[in-house]
Amino acid sequence: MVEESEQLPPIDVKEPLDLIKLSLEERIYVKMRNERELRGKLHAFDQHLNMVLGDVEEIINIVEIDEETYEEIYRQKKRTIQMLFVRGDGVILVSPPT
Repeated sequence: MVEESEQLPPIDVKEPLDLIKLSLEERIYVKMRNERELRGKLHAFDQHLNMVLGDVEEIINIVEIDEETYEEIYRQKKRTIQMLFVRGDGVILVSPPT
């Protein structure tokens, strides 16, 4: 049970983008189309979910088929990017990092 002193103050959220506004200058997780994931510091965003991220780690998940056994082989390709503009139409999910 949570005591009164441990409760967080109420957050005034009137529209969905207000939740993202709470993450400004914080690290976030962004899931993109084409099996891409981003983790970085949110510097700016707009109503289209275009974002500017700093200190970004990009992870690309690749599925290949083994020609001999026809088994799926899962690989990850990682890279770091100092500053990145993310176009909003490719964004699937925005969250605090897990």
